Amino acid sequence: MRKALFPGSFDPFTSGHLNILTRALTMFDEVVVAVGVNQDKRGFFRVDQRLDIIAQATRGMEGVSVIQYDGLTVDICREMGIRHIVRGVRNMTDFDNEQAIADANRHLAPEIETIIIPTSQEYSHISSSAVRDVVRHHGDLSQFIPAGVVLPDVE
Repeated sequence: MRKALFPGSFDPFTSGHLNILTRALTMFDEVVVAVGVNQDKRGFFRVDQRLDIIAQATRGMEGVSVIQYDGLTVDICREMGIRHIVRGVRNMTDFDNEQAIADANRHLAPEIETIIIPTSQEYSHISSSAVRDVVRHHGDLSQFIPAGVVLPDVE
């Protein structure tokens, strides 16, 4: 079984993330969406809320599981026996950043390969920070988050 890890903060999970996940599922039998926890950072949504948002967005999708993790991405890959990391990019700035992370991961764990998937053009304007701004200002989220997802109220 070909398995990949799709890591991120997913604060929150967007339609762009779902696009990357759906496309990754054409390459892998299972994709584990892994919500990374950074103890030094307070997210906009709590980790349990992010996990729930992803569960809502992926309800009924075969081959998807959702976890949270703390630490290095390559370490969780090794623990789970996963040899591929999936990352999405919207533009060249994202690509340069992701390439640097992939290079660092390759030095830490040469047996783990990163697959970078460019998002489909219709989602390239969507970022989690844009979604957070729309949430803060009570705007229409329908073009930014997957259908059927209800975001929790933020404090």
